Amino acid sequence: MPSTSWGVIYCPKEGSAKTHKRWLKIRKYLEHKGVVFDFVQSEGPGSVERLAAMMTRSGYRTIVVVGGDSALNHALNGIMRTPSPASSHPALGVIPNGFGNDFARYWGMQAADYKQTIDRLIYRHTRKIDVGRIRFAVPEGDAETHYFINCLHLGVAASITRLRRRTHSICSFKALSYLFAACCLLFKKMNFKYQFRLNGEVEKRSGMTLCVGSARGYGLTPSAVPYNGMLDLTLVKTPLTRQLLEGLWLLFTGHFLIHKGISVWRTSKVTFLHAAKTPLSVDGRSLTLTASTLEVDILHDEIDFLVPLHI
Repeated sequence: MPSTSWGVIYCPKEGSAKTHKRWLKIRKYLEHKGVVFDFVQSEGPGSVERLAAMMTRSGYRTIVVVGGDSALNHALNGIMRTPSPASSHPALGVIPNGFGNDFARYWGMQAADYKQTIDRLIYRHTRKIDVGRIRFAVPEGDAETHYFINCLHLGVAASITRLRRRTHSICSFKALSYLFAACCLLFKKMNFKYQFRLNGEVEKRSGMTLCVGSARGYGLTPSAVPYNGMLDLTLVKTPLTRQLLEGLWLLFTGHFLIHKGISVWRTSKVTFLHAAKTPLSVDGRSLTLTASTLEVDILHDEIDFLVPLHI
């Protein structure tokens, strides 16, 4: 029955010939561990939202995504936008399988060890987590709303996400895909003007990228946690070459926030003004921003997330 079964959404890796064999192993191991589940395969990250919405309407109380950050975000939006017969959201979980698995790594889950992840998830140990909400007006006049559980990026980091997806169709190797994207950035805008209102004040800044995170934000909001009802903001200024190298070193060594080219804030709500021409990505997926004003806030303890029970 849906109320007791996991609803599993399998989202194949883009451009990977080995992805189906991996899924067969995951499915076989779920059966071996006695997990009661129904599964569907998505046609791509974009169809995950529709499948998650379908499972929510059908009364599933646990929805697990076999995929990466983008697929997890699509599932989150499908759940958040769909009324459930149980009057509360189903629990959301992930078995990391995609190109980016930043939110899964936050909880100690590694894509390389799906057996360990399943062993820890089968106890259905959940924790309430925050859900970020993005609202902006669209030309038709209705407000458009998107949700996230990790972060949103404005600026260069969002451009990298967009370019990485394009270059990944050319080269399926992760490192080379990012390298191609980085090379393409040489011909892109590297400095953006940001105007935003938070904590009663309006900030006017310029820089490479701005991250709003409820979790680690791919390393740009390392102090953020997805359960305190707050958002962390990190603005990265446009650095000189020496400063860029120094900043990368601090990022990899975990001391990123002490770099002199970094500005940070913490708030429960931020409104971006005049942002229509700024690249935007959410949880590793690109969004097309059609409005100049962007409101971002946090829904505290909004959804149950399956976290690994360390045994």
